[in-house]
Amino acid sequence: LFGRWSSDDVQVNDISLTDYIPVKEKFAKYLPHSAGRYQTKRFRKAQCPIVERLTCSMMMHGRSNGKKLMAMRIVKHSFEIIHLLTGENPLQVVVNAIINSGPREDSTRIGRAGTVRRQAVDVSPLRRVNQAIWLLCTGAREAAFRNVKTIAECLADELINAAKGSSNSYAIKKKDE
Repeated sequence: LFGRWSSDDVQVNDISLTDYIPVKEKFAKYLPHSAGRYQTKRFRKAQCPIVERLTCSMMMHGRSNGKKLMAMRIVKHSFEIIHLLTGENPLQVVVNAIINSGPREDSTRIGRAGTVRRQAVDVSPLRRVNQAIWLLCTGAREAAFRNVKTIAECLADELINAAKGSSNSYAIKKKDE
């Protein structure tokens, strides 16, 4: 990835998420841009490389929409920062962050006889990955807003804290709510 990091030694430690976090050789690309149409069929986005999904999630919020080159640059810089701070493979840090920040339980609304109450339900693996990526990107975006730190630095901090399971991470805080 980016000509620097290999995906050969990356381990997905959560058995339930192994099919939904694609990092192996088949999904290894030089750039996180495959121009694939992953939304045409249900569950096909589970085959999209995980770094590309992170990159696409960084393209949110009006002014950043459609600017994939900018999002790729942000992810590349944040990977370099992660490598400098932790000394390990940034892909492994991303995988650990996604595993740690995906919520296992959620509440849904159940309406019965005019009254609405919340019911706790388990979360499917694909939704866990989707929620984790969304929470990580939102945390980085909110941390960088009106701040001296660049969004790449904020994304690196968010990923490192989430991989450690630290409560400084926005994603971990939201997951525990």
